[in-house]
Parts: sequence; C-alpha cells; structure tokens
Amino acid sequence: MTAEETLQQAQKIIEPFVVEMRSPESSRLDGIVSPQNLIPALQALKDAHWGYLSAITGLDYPPSEGEEGHLEALYHLVMDGAVLTVRVKVPYSRPELESVCQVYPAASLYERELMEMFGFILKGTPSTDRLLLSDDWPQGVYPLRKSFQSGKVQEESL
Repeated sequence: MTAEETLQQAQKIIEPFVVEMRSPESSRLDGIVSPQNLIPALQALKDAHWGYLSAITGLDYPPSEGEEGHLEALYHLVMDGAVLTVRVKVPYSRPELESVCQVYPAASLYERELMEMFGFILKGTPSTDRLLLSDDWPQGVYPLRKSFQSGKVQEESL
C-alpha cells in the first residue's frame, strides 16, 4: 500500500471527528479536531489498528491585535511511511485537554513535556512530575512559549 492509500484509509477513519483536513505533503495528512473529539478520533485510529503514536508536539500562537492567542497540540501517528497529525487547539485562557494516555499509555512522557514546556493542562494524565525542568523552576513560566525570554525568567499569564 502506498503512503497516499494509507492516508486515505486514515482519512476515512477520522472523518467523523474532524473540522478540517489538510495535506501539506503527499505523505502527510493533518486532521484538525475540536478538544471534545480528540479522544474519539485517536480511539478510532487505534481500534482500526492504524499506525502508532510517534510523538506529541506543541505550538504557540501568541496573542495578536484583537486575538487572544492559543496553543496547539499535535499528535503524530505513523504507518508505512505516512504521517497523520491530529491537531487540536485551545485558548490561552483555558489550555485544557483530556489526557490521551487512556488510548496510548506511552503518551505520558509527551504529555509531561506539553505541560512543562507549553503550559497545557492535561486532565487525567497519570503523572504531572517534572520531566525536563528543575524542581525549583518557577510555576507559570513555559520555555517553549514565544513570550519566553532566555536569561530572563518572568511569570506568564494564561
């Protein structure tokens, strides 16, 4: 099966859950879901034995003129050379998502990174222990947010 055929299969599986789909490259598909559809979309993929979770990454879209700003979590799944990214965004004022560890138990490390480096609140995650930063790192300071300034630690508001 080609990467394109593999992605067509993934598209059919997640279609009921997505708000929008994009294909940035021939071997990639991005499915944008609402926070309430994140778990059902990932569970449908797992139930269909479509790929494996290879990474979870975060993106920061800071506030701009008249816009609150938001964070985005990207769940990257891989199968036969094809990459499906399930994307979900949350506002700065409520950066909450359900933990996906109920679907992919190994996601715990990635979730800890999202919490620590971006400030996501992941409800139901099995561990909220620090992963990368020291225990004395200030609360509310997220190094992968664009507002972070190296060498100058400042509290960031959610």
